[in-house]
Amino acid sequence: MKQTYNIDDGFDELFSVADDLYENLKQALISAEMTTLEHGDIEERVAADGLAILRQLVQVHFDVRARDEVRKESVTGSDGLVRNHRREGCKRSLETLFGDIIVTRVGYSQRDTTSLFPLDAELNLPADTYSHGLMRRSSQESIRGSFDDAVNSIKETTGGAVPKRQLQDLAVEVAQDFEAFYSSQSAAAVEETADPLIISLDGKGIVMRQEALREATKKAAENEEHKLKTRLSRGEKRNRKRMAAVATVYDVEKHVRSGQSIMGLDEKSVKPRARNKRVWASVEREHHTVTEEAFLEALHRDPERKRPWAVLVDGQPQQIKNIKTSIKRYQVAETVLILDVIHVIEYLWKAAYCFNAEGSPEAEAWVKERILRILEGKSSDVAAGMRRSATLRQLSKKARKPVETCAKYLLKNREMLKYDKYLKQGLPIATGAIEGACRYLIKDRMDITGARWGLERAEAILKLRSIKASDDFEDYWKFYKTQAHTRIHALQYQDLPQTQAA
Repeated sequence: MKQTYNIDDGFDELFSVADDLYENLKQALISAEMTTLEHGDIEERVAADGLAILRQLVQVHFDVRARDEVRKESVTGSDGLVRNHRREGCKRSLETLFGDIIVTRVGYSQRDTTSLFPLDAELNLPADTYSHGLMRRSSQESIRGSFDDAVNSIKETTGGAVPKRQLQDLAVEVAQDFEAFYSSQSAAAVEETADPLIISLDGKGIVMRQEALREATKKAAENEEHKLKTRLSRGEKRNRKRMAAVATVYDVEKHVRSGQSIMGLDEKSVKPRARNKRVWASVEREHHTVTEEAFLEALHRDPERKRPWAVLVDGQPQQIKNIKTSIKRYQVAETVLILDVIHVIEYLWKAAYCFNAEGSPEAEAWVKERILRILEGKSSDVAAGMRRSATLRQLSKKARKPVETCAKYLLKNREMLKYDKYLKQGLPIATGAIEGACRYLIKDRMDITGARWGLERAEAILKLRSIKASDDFEDYWKFYKTQAHTRIHALQYQDLPQTQAA
């Protein structure tokens, strides 16, 4: 049974410093000097003094815990060695949201063994200086903007301070349970629904330090020769990016429609929103590994494979190969591969300018007509038609190149262009979810001007942003603290003792 207290049980001395700080602030607020200040100056004064009061209140709590810690004869570590040398008054610093706190506790040691501090385990203190509250805030600030901005934000809004290098290390520390967290979610209840289960995959480059590049890119970068030493010349481009794999899995209601409705020729229906959307990215793991993770996430949601599955793709050959490998491995042969219609439209626009002036209404009308036919399942006819048009107009090989590229793209991917069938089945045909994931997870944070990433820290930020984007941060944080307690404390003891007074 945990000890409870009454505020009158002899705590006056412990609270005296906090009481004095509070009284000083009260007197300051009604002083003649304060009546001459603007409201912003008053806010700053109260915020600073308030943090000092809060820091002292937290200090009081730790002092009470230290005073009433149960003294034991010995403590046995997981190594089987008995620590029977008890040392009182062992102190450690803890940097918190309110400032630096001193934690006093009893240590148990033995010659040639590491010391154990049972109160550390009860408080679930971190291995280093920074409290969980400060670690949480640091993680949130680090995924929001640059590390420099995060350092300044913490300095300005808390009583703690975390230098840039330590802030980067904290991101790595907090992100380490990413895979374990999502693996543990497989035991969650399976949603009873017949709605489609959608997987989408993409890739996005991140500017990396040379040592963090994949081997082939690193060698290419080392072998590059440039005209100038201090900058790139026109047409030169360094091999400086490492591709991150991006994935999303989500549920969505069936949305039956037609090509006519998509083109605005019929009345449009309300598009259902994706739900239970999980997004993530990795610059460390290979693309085929992330593809497998996406299929495993889908299997967690539909272990009996009863729902319709669809994978939205951009047509990149290696991506398709990875997907087909996973389909075979996880025995989901009915999975439908759908080529993103937006990519198709981009090819059509390039072909349109072979026949019409760029930016002209005629070019737009040409594209719209062929989009509609492709949505009706006639992609092969469109490919053949544009080739005939190029021949009839006697376009040169160079002039008709965009037409040939588009036609080959349509014919090569015709098995993934059966949009008339997909629309009748109520499946999505555009990769808006994965495009949004690439923008949020990578471009908005990793593409900050001048940033060059090391592999470990880039991976950590991607994981933390993935957790945030999937709306899992609160659950992940609880999971992380439990895992940290096991790593840092529980595994050190043969039998973790209870230290709070009964």
